[in-house]
Amino acid sequence: LSSSIPPQIGNLIDVFNLDLSSNMLTGSIPFSLGNMSKLNILHLYENKLSGPIPPSLGNLRNLTDLRLFINRLSGSLPPEMNNIIGLTSLQLSNNNFSGYLPADICKGGALSYLTVSNNRFEGPIPMTLKNCTGLSRLYLHHNQLTGDISHNLGVYPHLWYVDLSFNSLSGTLSPDWGSWHNLTCLKISNNNITGVIRPELGHLSNLQKLDLSSNYLQGEIPKSLGNLAHLYNLSLSNNRLVGEVPMELGRMSNLQLLDLSRNGLTGRIPYQIGTCMKLQLLKLNNNNLSGSIPLEIGNLVHLQEALDLGHNSLTGEIPSQLGKLSMLQYLNLSQNAFTGGLPSSLKDMVSLSVIDVSHNELEGPVPDSPFFRKAPLDWFLHNKGLCGVVKGLPPCVSSATRRNDESKHHKVVVILASMVFILLSLMIVGAALQFRKRKKQSLPVQDNGNREGAFCILSFDGRYAYKDIIEATEDFKDKYCIGTGACGSVYRAELTSGKVLAVKKIHLQEIEDTSNEIPFQNEIQTLTRIRHRNIVKLYGFCSSTRHKFLVYEYMERGSLGSILRSEAAAAELDWVKRVDVVKDVARALSYMHHDCDQPIVHRDITSNNILLDSEFKACVSDFGIARLLQPDSSNWSMIAGTHGYLAPELAYRMRVTTQCDVYSFGVVTLELLIGTYPGEFISVLPSSAAQSSSVKTILDQRVPLPTAEAADEVVAVLRLAIRCVDDNPETRPTMKHIFYKLTTPKTHPNLPSLDSLKLSDLRNGER
Repeated sequence: LSSSIPPQIGNLIDVFNLDLSSNMLTGSIPFSLGNMSKLNILHLYENKLSGPIPPSLGNLRNLTDLRLFINRLSGSLPPEMNNIIGLTSLQLSNNNFSGYLPADICKGGALSYLTVSNNRFEGPIPMTLKNCTGLSRLYLHHNQLTGDISHNLGVYPHLWYVDLSFNSLSGTLSPDWGSWHNLTCLKISNNNITGVIRPELGHLSNLQKLDLSSNYLQGEIPKSLGNLAHLYNLSLSNNRLVGEVPMELGRMSNLQLLDLSRNGLTGRIPYQIGTCMKLQLLKLNNNNLSGSIPLEIGNLVHLQEALDLGHNSLTGEIPSQLGKLSMLQYLNLSQNAFTGGLPSSLKDMVSLSVIDVSHNELEGPVPDSPFFRKAPLDWFLHNKGLCGVVKGLPPCVSSATRRNDESKHHKVVVILASMVFILLSLMIVGAALQFRKRKKQSLPVQDNGNREGAFCILSFDGRYAYKDIIEATEDFKDKYCIGTGACGSVYRAELTSGKVLAVKKIHLQEIEDTSNEIPFQNEIQTLTRIRHRNIVKLYGFCSSTRHKFLVYEYMERGSLGSILRSEAAAAELDWVKRVDVVKDVARALSYMHHDCDQPIVHRDITSNNILLDSEFKACVSDFGIARLLQPDSSNWSMIAGTHGYLAPELAYRMRVTTQCDVYSFGVVTLELLIGTYPGEFISVLPSSAAQSSSVKTILDQRVPLPTAEAADEVVAVLRLAIRCVDDNPETRPTMKHIFYKLTTPKTHPNLPSLDSLKLSDLRNGER
């Protein structure tokens, strides 16, 4: 629907439910709606309605659910809205409302869901909210609210989610908030909160996300926060906190993000942080921390986004254990007092896009690898004596020294050659014994109930294929590893026939543990149910006491994430190819969600799980945590997936839906358009400053701007991606709708040219 709402609609006085949402309705809300006195539900969200809310809506005394979010409504809320005392849900976010919130917004005490985020409301939080004991969700973020939060919020036994971020609120954190036992998310960042972090927050046993960053909090970090066993996001950055980092934080086994940066913390980094095995981001920069880096930090093999220890007073040598962080993209150790050399193991950090070790006391050679050869000099300046492959650094040794070293090396080689001969003889005997054992093992696969050789597609016998893979990877040596994920590592295996495969080896625990069997079985069961050109092909699997691995087709260009982190590879991925990648992924997800017997939710769509072949065809991979949506299942689950790509609703309701994949798809699509992870872009997207941003400045600058022909498709992709990362899952499009939009040729004659196009213009386009 694309017209205005006719005033005659007010004649429908016996209607109980009016839903005109998700259309293109324009104009104002008719005054005559106030005549529909029997209305219980009024949904006008996700349209283009403008103007104020008519005071006549105050006549709807029976209204319980009012949703007007994502429109262009403006003005103050009429005081007549205080007459609607039975409201349980009031959702007004993403408009241009101003003025004060109604003083009696919870006069009837029934309000459960209040969302007014991303507007221009000012003044205090209404006092009536303090006694609104039925409140379950409170979204007030991105407004201009003021006042003391410690006096305006009460005790809410049913409260699940609170977001007061990006306002001008003051006051202190109340000890009474420790009684919000159902709370899963508390976000009060970017305000003017003072005082200390209350230890009572450690009583919130269901809390999953705590963000108090960018305030004026003082004192020490309470040890009681270590009791928050379900917490996966803890951000206390940019405050005035002092004291040591509590060792108790190491008890938070589900923690994925820990940001304590920009405070006044002192003492050593507790080694117990190394037990937070799910950490993907660790930021302790801009403090006064001292001592050495704990070796246990090297155990955080899922660190991906950042390890930032810069601007502290850390000493000692950089531990070689950091080389195990093969997924890490950003490493900052600058502005410390580290000594010694750079460990050669840093070459194993294959995902690095930034490493800054400037302003230390380091010396010796920089590791020799393609990444370090292309690294800018700034990352290594102001040290004691670094040398080597980085352009601008001095060479490490003179020619005379090199010849002397070669003479010494010759002697060592002679000795080592003798030792190697003896060892090889022993290994041949051992290998012969092992070969006899392996011949008894095979690679079974189940396909429609029939058990066949795992490599039946390739016409290989399972026993010999198993042997071939072990030999091709030299029993899974690191030099063949091309990627590491949450469930396992992927190896490149070139068989004797010349066929190249990707082998995903599941991590086996040293102690008996069945936890890895679950993702292994999930991936097999999921992939045997689906056959699609944009979903990576499963050729077979092995499950034995020695190994568990899956065998896939090999994708020559690797992951989309690795391509975007490479300057040369990203430049080769022009706009036509990027749009095609988006279409490929949308096609795969649409198939999984809408065309399978039962919908399949991937749950971990990231740029690292999108693989490209030699022709840039994209395939979705890594189904280790995929889930079939059973019709009779509630589909509740613990948090699973990759931080930064997870849908926000998983923080307050752990229900797995296809819309979770839609959000992740939106993040990946924005990453593809921008050229880097779009977390900051998404967080500021609702702001007026972001909306006035030029589209062409947002796009990846490593490739030329799209031609006029390609620009239409790029704009369409960007518009869809922005809709996909909406906080409200109900307003996101489905993957079927997305794929239809991407594959239906359209132009946008009403939009400005790319040179003058702004983000705000995209809200005016066709949905």
